Amino acid sequence: MAGAKPPFTVRLARMEDAASLRELTAHSVRVLESPDYSRDQIEGSLEGRQGVDRRLIADGTYYVREAVEDSGEPLLVPCGGWSQRKTLYGSDSWADRQGELLDPAVDTRKIRAFFVHPQWTRRGIATAIFEACEQPGCAAGFRRFEMTATLTGLRKYLARGYAEVARTLIPLPNGVSFPVVKLGKTIPSVEG
Repeated sequence: MAGAKPPFTVRLARMEDAASLRELTAHSVRVLESPDYSRDQIEGSLEGRQGVDRRLIADGTYYVREAVEDSGEPLLVPCGGWSQRKTLYGSDSWADRQGELLDPAVDTRKIRAFFVHPQWTRRGIATAIFEACEQPGCAAGFRRFEMTATLTGLRKYLARGYAEVARTLIPLPNGVSFPVVKLGKTIPSVEG
């Protein structure tokens, strides 16, 4: 059927997805962020700042969306998650992670680690994952959300109702800095 969308499955990421997620992340960053960042910034960011955080997978808060390749093999095309912990960004190898649990009464829910395969951009396929990240937060009583966005993803998040809070430079292991934007969003509570 002409114009039919390919079938997708949104599911929680599993630990056995970690290698595929590392590949997806690196490919996404190297291709999609190249208009906004230098090669040194991209490679430095992949040394701990951008990448797989297996704690999100273990917590059951990281999602993937699968497409089926022509070969019949599943392909992870976007991924993203939310965190019930204080860490706002960073992969397993980042030493400054904060594992304390968030309190919905005083903390903001973290939206984390969104990456899309370069051949699957601008199709709206990450939307279901994004919604899957916000809905549990609302159900748990969170009304404020925050994230650290790359310059590449900034327009997408602003279009979803996030507002710029601050711009900052993240020091990278290779000695360069990586500009990012902290974003926030408040969701009004629904009184019944």
